[in-house]
Amino acid sequence: MNNQINVTKRDGRTQPFDLEKVHRVLEWATDNIAAVSISEIELRANIQLYDKIPAYDIHELLIKSAAELISEATPNYQYVAARLVNYKIRKDVYGSETPWPLTKLVIQNVSTGVYDGAIMENYSKSELDQLDAYIKHDRDDDFTYAGMEQFRGKYLVQDRRTKTVFESPQVLYMLIAATLFSDYPKETRLKWVKDYYDDISTFRTSLPTPIMAGVRTATRQFSSCVLIDADDTLESINATATSVVRYISKKAGIGINAGRIRAVDSRVGDGSIVHTGLIPFLKYFSSAVKSCSQGGVRGGAATVYLPIWHLEFEDLVVLKNNKGTEENRVRQMDYAFQFNKLMYERLLTGGNITLFSPADVPGLYEAFFKDQDKFRELYETAERNTRLRKKTLKAMDVFSQFVTERKDTGRIYLMNVDHANDHGSFKPEFAAIYQSNLCTEINLPTKPLQDANDPDGEIALCTLTAINWGLINDPKDFEKPCTLAVRALDALLDYQEYPVPAAEVSTMNRRPLGVGIINLAYFLAKRGLTYGTPESLLVIDEYAEAWSYYLIKASLELAKEKGACPLSHHTKYGDGILPIDTYKKDVDTLVPHKERMEWKQLRKDLKVYGIRNSTLMALMPAETSAQISNSTNGIEPPRALISYKGSKDGVMAQVVPGYHHLKNKYDLLWDQKTPEGYLKVCAVLQKYVDQGISVNTSYNPEHFDEGKVPMSQLIKDIVTFYKFGGKQLYYNNTHDGAGEMSTGDDVALQQVDYDEDDCDSCTI
Repeated sequence: MNNQINVTKRDGRTQPFDLEKVHRVLEWATDNIAAVSISEIELRANIQLYDKIPAYDIHELLIKSAAELISEATPNYQYVAARLVNYKIRKDVYGSETPWPLTKLVIQNVSTGVYDGAIMENYSKSELDQLDAYIKHDRDDDFTYAGMEQFRGKYLVQDRRTKTVFESPQVLYMLIAATLFSDYPKETRLKWVKDYYDDISTFRTSLPTPIMAGVRTATRQFSSCVLIDADDTLESINATATSVVRYISKKAGIGINAGRIRAVDSRVGDGSIVHTGLIPFLKYFSSAVKSCSQGGVRGGAATVYLPIWHLEFEDLVVLKNNKGTEENRVRQMDYAFQFNKLMYERLLTGGNITLFSPADVPGLYEAFFKDQDKFRELYETAERNTRLRKKTLKAMDVFSQFVTERKDTGRIYLMNVDHANDHGSFKPEFAAIYQSNLCTEINLPTKPLQDANDPDGEIALCTLTAINWGLINDPKDFEKPCTLAVRALDALLDYQEYPVPAAEVSTMNRRPLGVGIINLAYFLAKRGLTYGTPESLLVIDEYAEAWSYYLIKASLELAKEKGACPLSHHTKYGDGILPIDTYKKDVDTLVPHKERMEWKQLRKDLKVYGIRNSTLMALMPAETSAQISNSTNGIEPPRALISYKGSKDGVMAQVVPGYHHLKNKYDLLWDQKTPEGYLKVCAVLQKYVDQGISVNTSYNPEHFDEGKVPMSQLIKDIVTFYKFGGKQLYYNNTHDGAGEMSTGDDVALQQVDYDEDDCDSCTI
C-alpha cells in the first residue's frame, strides 16, 4: 500500500496512512482461519485507496476486499469479512475491540432512551454483573460475513439516519433473553436467561426480525404475522385499512381476507346504487399497506385471500401481472386463492366451476370453511338456481388461469381451506380458519372488525421462532430448545403491546405461537440424504415427531404452571386431539405411521390441563435468520453452494454450512426437475404441524422439452400437494438461467437472490 496517502479523520484533520495499523487489524481478523491471505486483502484494498480518504472508509474497504474473495475455492474469507465487520462495530460502540461491561452499556443506553428502562427496573446491578460474567463475546467469531452484515444492517439498535450503532451482537442476545424472562421468579430467572442466551447465541434457535430488532428497546410489538378479516361493509373495510396502517408501522407483515366483499354490480341497500366490486377496495388496502415503512427496516407488504369461486375471479387473478392498466391492476400486494375438495373434484372429473358473489348465496361463504358437506349442498343448489347471478367456467380453465398467473408472476398463492380447518388445532364450529398470512404459514381464527376499536372483532397475531435442525444430532436433542422457545415466546405475548384492541383480546384468549424449522438441507446433507427419497422421509418423520412432541409438551407444562389459554376449549388440543390424529392419511403411503413418543400420556394430560398455546408450529421462510446462523433457508433446498444475497445493504456471499466436507452431498434446487421430492418432505412435516408451511414450488425449464414447463406438470403438482394434505403454497420459482455469477475459477454460482424485504416480517 502507498504510505504517501493521507487519511482524513472524523474531526477533519489529516494524517499519513498507517499501513501497520491495517496489518494489525487484518492479523486479528485472520487469526486461526485457514487458507486466507492478508496480502490478498491488502492488495484488493490498495486499488481503491485514494488521498485524503476518510478513515471510516478504509475499514469498509477492508471488509469489501475480504468479502470479494469469498468463493468456492476460498470460502473462509466469509469469516474474515465477518470479523472485520465485528471489529468496526466494536470500535464504533466501545472505542476499541474490547467490549464494555454489560452494566455500563445498559446504563448508558437506558439513559439515552435507546434501551427500555424496564431493564434497569427489573434487574439489579448485581444480576447484570452476573450476566456480564456469563456473556461470551467470542461467539461473534462464529458469524459469517452475510450474518454479520445483517446484524449491523437490520438488528443492532442504531440511529438509522447516522448509522450510529449502540450495541454489539452478544449484548443483543443477552438482553433479549433478560427481557423475555424478566417476570420469572428471581430465584430461577437468571438460569432461564443464561440457558436462552446460550440457545439463541449459538444458533440452536433463530429469532424473527421484530424480536431481534425490537426486544430490549421501547418498541413493544413483536408479532411477525398479522391476519385481518374484512367484512362486506364500509365500516369494516375502513377498520381493516386502519388496522393495516397501525401494524405496518410496527414491522408486521399483513394477511388480509377480502373474500367476504360482494362482487361488482351487486345490489347495495335499496338497490338505488350498485356495488363497485373488490378492486377499488383492494386499491384502498394497497395504499394502507404502502403508507409507511416498517420502523425504517423494510417496506410494508400484504397478501390478500380470496375464494376461487368469487364472481370476480377472472379480474382478480390477473391483478399482479404486468399487463393491463393501473385502473384494473393492484400490483403492490400478493394474492392467494382458496380451494377445497369440490374444486379439485370438478377439475379431475372434467366438470365446471361456478362463480358467485358471496352475498348472493347466504351461508355459502361460511360453509366453505366450516362444513364441506354443507358447502357442497349450498353450492350445487345455487348452481341450479336460474335466478341467481353467476358465471360458469370449465374447471380446467379456472385452474389454468390460476396456474398461468402463478407461473408468470411467482406471487399468486394457494390455500386449501378444508385442510387448513380439518388438520388445524381449532374446532371450526368455534373458530374457523378463513385466511392465512403474508407468507402463507399461519392458520389462526379471525373475525371482521366493524370499527378500528371493535373489541368483538378478532385480529390474529402469530409470534415466530425456529429450531435449527442442522444442530440436532438425536431426536431427544429437541427437548431443551423446544422448551426454551415456547417459554420465551409465551412470555413475549404478555410483554408486548397491542395497537388494536381486537388483536390483544384474541392473543390473550388464544396465545398462539409459531415455531418453525431452519437448516433442513444441511440436516439432510450431513446424513447423505436427498429430498423425497424413502430414506430421507423416514428420518424426517422420526425427527419431526420428536420436534412436535416436545413443543406440545412444553406448552402443556406451561398450562400446568400458569394455566391454559382461556379458549383452550376451542382447540382440538383441549380434547386431547393432536396433529398426528388429523393429518391426511395418504401421507402413510410415503412413511408408515409410527408413534415413538409418549403421545398416549400427552393426550390424557391435555384433557386435564388444556393447552397454554392454541398453536405451536408454523414453518415460515427463513431468509434472514439463515444468514445470521449460516444455515440453509428454512426447509428449502439451497439454490447453489454459494448464494449471493442482495439487499439494500449490498450483495453478500453466503456459503452453505459444512461446505468443505459436504459440497457433494447437497441436493441443489435447480438440479431437481420437479418439486415432487420437496412436496413429499412437506407432506411428512405437515403431519406434525398444527398450522401451515410456506411451501414453494420451483422449476428449472432446462429439464423439460423445449425449455418450457408444461401446464400439465404445474397442475399435477398442485393436485399432489392437495392429495397429501397441503394447506398453503407460497412462491412459484422458475430458474431462467439469467444473472449467473462466477468466481475467478469459473465456477458457476447462483444468481443474486434478493432478500424479499416485503416478506421479511415472517422470514425470522
